[in-house]
This record gives sequence, structure tokens and C-alpha cells, in this order.
Amino acid sequence: MFSEFKDFILKGNVLDLAVAVIIGAAFATITTSLTEDVIMPVVSAIFGAPDFSSMFIILATPPAELVGSTDYAALKEAGVPMLGWGQFLTVVINFVILAFIIFMIVRYANKVMAKKEAEAPSGPSEIDLLTEIRDSLKK
Repeated sequence: MFSEFKDFILKGNVLDLAVAVIIGAAFATITTSLTEDVIMPVVSAIFGAPDFSSMFIILATPPAELVGSTDYAALKEAGVPMLGWGQFLTVVINFVILAFIIFMIVRYANKVMAKKEAEAPSGPSEIDLLTEIRDSLKK
């Protein structure tokens, strides 16, 4: 059982997947920073709000000490039911940016692969080879 497990772990696909997950996590961190530190401040400046996370709708009366509070984290920690549409909007923008960047990477990789296939020297087809073998055997 141990040798089977070792063979499974050392297969190329498992290692490739592990590398992809690690790089994906790092890439997600970069994208999150791009969204939160570069794009969202510009969007917030255009719409006049300093931070989208402060955009929410309270669905029930908060505790007396938090009445009138605009601190999303404090209200959430107190268990006040709310719709945090600003935070959701930030996450959606982050996803769209990440999806677009991955699309561009895959698009570029497909172009490179297609170019590599086009440059590969093409030899005789399988049918041509079989025809040559047949003709050689007839002689």
C-alpha cells in the first residue's frame, strides 16, 4: 500500500496540480491586493465612498451600543443581520479581474501552442507510410 501511495504521489499530474494550487493561491493574493489597494480606491473616489465594505443594509435593530454605527466588522461580530452588498461587490470585482487575467494567460498559451504545432516539421502521414510498406512488400 505504501509503494502504491508513493507511486501515486510521484506521478507528474499530482505534482503539477500541487504546483498549480500553490501558484494559484499566490496569484489570488496578488489579485486581491490589486483590487483592494489599486482599483477599489479609484472606484471609491469616483463614487465618493472611502470604502465599499461600509456599504450595507441593516435588517434588524442592532444592540444599543452599536445604534448608528457604520463599522461593518463590529456589527457583523455582534451578530446583526445585514446585507453586505459593498463587500460582495468588492469580491465580484476581484473575481472578474482574476478571471480576465487567467483568460489572457490561457489565450496566450493557446497561441504559443498553436504556433509550436504549426512550426513542427510534418512528415509523411500514417497512410503514406503504410502505402510505402505495402509497396515494398510487393517487390
